[in-house]
Amino acid sequence: MELKAWEVDRIIEMAWEDRTPFEAIEFQFGLSEKEVIQLMKKEMKLRNWKKWRARVQGRATKHRKLRAKKVGRFKSAAQRKITGNRISKKKY
Repeated sequence: MELKAWEVDRIIEMAWEDRTPFEAIEFQFGLSEKEVIQLMKKEMKLRNWKKWRARVQGRATKHRKLRAKKVGRFKSAAQRKITGNRISKKKY
């Protein structure tokens, strides 16, 4: 499946979000967790991919089955915008 640039950007953004489970990405874009990991590795610099991978491995909020029942949808007001596969700096 060929993804458009905006879809790749959105998948990367969702993958970086701590509370967005892989199941949400699969529901919206049809990519399994394994495919998301492969996409992230392909699109990111190796150092950044390793940081991301260390963050999401075993994180309960990234896997719907491991999440506490009280964790619902969440989007932090401080969340940074990702464009062009780069995270922009926070603006205060």
